[in-house]
Amino acid sequence: MTDSKPFSSLTPDHILDAVEDAGLRCDGNLLALNSFENRVWQVGQEEGPPVVVKFYRAGRWTDEAIREEHAYTLELAAREIPVVAPMRLAGGGTLHHFEDLRFAVYPRRGGRAPELEDPQVLEWIGRFMGRIHAVGALQPFVERPTLDIDRFGEASVDLILDSERIPETLEDTWCSVAEHALDAVRAAFERAGPVRQIRLHGDCHAGNVLWTPEGPHFVDFDDACTGPAVQDLWMLLSGDEQAMARQLDHVLDGYEDFASFDPRERHLIEALRTLRLLHFAAWLTRRWDDPAFPAAFPWFDQPRYWEEHILALREQIALMQEGR
Repeated sequence: MTDSKPFSSLTPDHILDAVEDAGLRCDGNLLALNSFENRVWQVGQEEGPPVVVKFYRAGRWTDEAIREEHAYTLELAAREIPVVAPMRLAGGGTLHHFEDLRFAVYPRRGGRAPELEDPQVLEWIGRFMGRIHAVGALQPFVERPTLDIDRFGEASVDLILDSERIPETLEDTWCSVAEHALDAVRAAFERAGPVRQIRLHGDCHAGNVLWTPEGPHFVDFDDACTGPAVQDLWMLLSGDEQAMARQLDHVLDGYEDFASFDPRERHLIEALRTLRLLHFAAWLTRRWDDPAFPAAFPWFDQPRYWEEHILALREQIALMQEGR
C-alpha cells in the first residue's frame, strides 16, 4: 500500500549534504522533530540560528502542489500575517531536490500552545484567521486538493474496506455505520447549501498555532486545500454544544473584522468533524507499512479502536441528525 521503508536514505550525513547543497553551512547539530507524514529536523548552522528542514514524503504531493502551498504562505507573510513561510535559498526557490530527497527550509520559531479557553486569545486568533482567509479568497488553488465528501469521505471508506484492516467481526457494522455517517454528512452539506470555497490552512488545530507574547503565529500548511472557511475554525473549539458556540462567537468577533462569515457554514461543523474521523482512520491505514506508525499508534491495530470508532461515528450521526 505504501513504501515499507520511507525515508530509508535519510541518514544524518544525507541530511547535512542535502541542506548544504541548498546553500547553508551546517555545524553538524541535528535534532529530529515530531512529524509522521513527513520528516522534520532542526539543523544547526555555522553562522546564524538553527533552521527547520522538512523532507517531503515521496508520492504524496507533486512539486507543483508543494510550490503552490509555499506561494500561498509567502503571499501571507508578505502581507505581514504571522505565518512561518519557507526560506528562499539556492536559486531563489523554496523547494529543493537532492538525489532522492525533496525538502524545504524554514526559520525556527518558538511558541507554546494557545489558551483556547481565553476569549481574548480566541478573538486574537480569529483576527489573523480572518486576514488569512481574506487573502485566501483572492484567487483559487490550482494544484491543491478540495475538501469534499468524495475525497475525504467516500475514498476513505473505500480505502479502509479494501485494506481488510477492520476485524472481521466488526466489518459489517463499521461499513453500515460509515455509510449512514456519509449520508448524514451529505444531508448537512445540503442544509448549508452552496458556500464559498477559498484557500485554507486546512489543518488549523491548536498544535499548528504557536503562541508568543506578541500573539499567535501559524505553522505547517502541508494540508493546505480548498474548502469552506469554517474548516479552519472548528478545530479550535471544544466542549459541549454551548461551549463550542460561545467559543466560535469569540473567534468570529475577531474574524469578521477582516472577512465575512456565512452563518450557514455552522451546519458543516459536525459534518467536517465526521469527515476528519474517516480521513484520519484512512491515513493510518494508508501509512501502516511505515514502521513509524505502528510504533506511534499501536492501538490502531486493536479491535477496541474500531469499536470506539464505530461509537464515535454513531455519535456524529446523532449530532448531524439534530441539525448540528
